[in-house]
Amino acid sequence: MEREYIRDRTLEGHESARTRGKSIGGASVTDDAMLAVALHLREQNLSLRDIAARLVITKGKKKGQNPSPATVLRMLREHDEQPKYRPNHGLSRQLAKDQRFLGPWS
Repeated sequence: MEREYIRDRTLEGHESARTRGKSIGGASVTDDAMLAVALHLREQNLSLRDIAARLVITKGKKKGQNPSPATVLRMLREHDEQPKYRPNHGLSRQLAKDQRFLGPWS
C-alpha cells in the first residue's frame, strides 16, 4: 500500500515536471557525429555490441566511455523512423501538381 502511494506521488511529480517543460531522465549522450559513425558501421554489418564498442561518448559525465548497445539501437531506430527528405524539383514538381488534380486514385 505504501509502495503504491509512493509510486502515485512520483508519477504525479513527473507529470507536473513535464507540464512545466522539464525533461525526465538522463542527459543525451548521442550526437550527430556518433549517429553518422554508427550508420557507417551498420552498413558494414557489424553487431550492435561491436558498434557500441567502437563509439565514444564525447560530452557529459560519461565522456570517454562507450554507449550501451541499447543506446545504439535506440539511436539507429529513431533515425530509421524519421521521414526521409525528398527534394521536390523539376519533374517531381510537375508530378506533384498533377497528383493534386488526379488525387490518390491515379
